[in-house]
Amino acid sequence: MDKNIGSADKWIRIIVGLFLISLDFWGPRTAWGWIGLIPLATALIGFCPLYAPFKFSTRKQEQKTA
Repeated sequence: MDKNIGSADKWIRIIVGLFLISLDFWGPRTAWGWIGLIPLATALIGFCPLYAPFKFSTRKQEQKTA
């Protein structure tokens, strides 16, 4: 499992995930709080399963040296 989430994508996922989880504590108690675990988990793991079938990655590619 290669990581496919870059640093900007990771921080956006962390912020969105924490925001959605916080709705369960300070806002309307809906399922959105539980849905917030998905972007938070993918950010911490560094792998998004929805990116994999499309071979999409937001990580910068390492330059190969000859």
